[in-house]
Amino acid sequence: MTEYLPVTGGTLAYEVAGSGPLVVLAHGMGDHRDAYRAVIPQLVAAGYRVAAVDLRGCGESSTDWPDWSRTAIAGDLLAVIRHLGGPAVLVGHSISGGAATIAAAREPELVTAVVELAPFTRKQSMNLGDLRSKRLRQGMVRLLGATTLGSVPLWRSYLDVAYPGAKPADFAGRLDRVEAMLREPGRTKALQAMGRANPADAGAQLAHVRCPVLVVMGTDDPDWADPHAEGSAVVEELPAGLGRLKMIEGAGHYPHDQYPDQVATLILTFLHTDAARA
Repeated sequence: MTEYLPVTGGTLAYEVAGSGPLVVLAHGMGDHRDAYRAVIPQLVAAGYRVAAVDLRGCGESSTDWPDWSRTAIAGDLLAVIRHLGGPAVLVGHSISGGAATIAAAREPELVTAVVELAPFTRKQSMNLGDLRSKRLRQGMVRLLGATTLGSVPLWRSYLDVAYPGAKPADFAGRLDRVEAMLREPGRTKALQAMGRANPADAGAQLAHVRCPVLVVMGTDDPDWADPHAEGSAVVEELPAGLGRLKMIEGAGHYPHDQYPDQVATLILTFLHTDAARA
């Protein structure tokens, strides 16, 4: 059942399942909380209360917001945690991976651990050597086209590249649901605005995080020429000993949807070891 939380600038939609310690799930740009549909039951079965949030401008959240930065998204996630009686473990994908970093650094009493799935948490740079990667070129052309032109077909094409190899059984339906959402008024604007948001605000907060962090990357993520190097760089910019990187072989930019069982296992193992010791 969808619930709504009014915050400064708009209204956030979310749903809660289960009981126990709180885990908050945040998706990436151009998406909605349905991205975690296969992970949520596994976390609930393991004894967690799971809140899946639609980011500002996405899903069933409102569309007219003055700020689309990771810092603003972090404020939304903290508001949800406070409303639900945190603290919480915060799981963020792509843009919201960076937002989770900011939230943990800003209010450490509300965030006990962070999981970043294919996160854009650092200022990005690219060299000519990176363009030798066919996977990166394919993803970049579609991603830039979708966010620059506001093209829903290009975003749909990007998602097809972002799920290399194995795809969920309901993948065609998932693409249809994403497309239907983006054709609602204001949704493509949100996609474009998030695509323009600079991740430097998240990178600046990495050194200030005080809780354990798990970074999960797919080996075939088309958003980077070397996903392992990007994930390692995030871990290295955290305080020593706080972060660890796990790679999922064959996964693209949506490991939680492409390989939900592996991601759920990684999250639960992390919560029972690193996070439990914190």
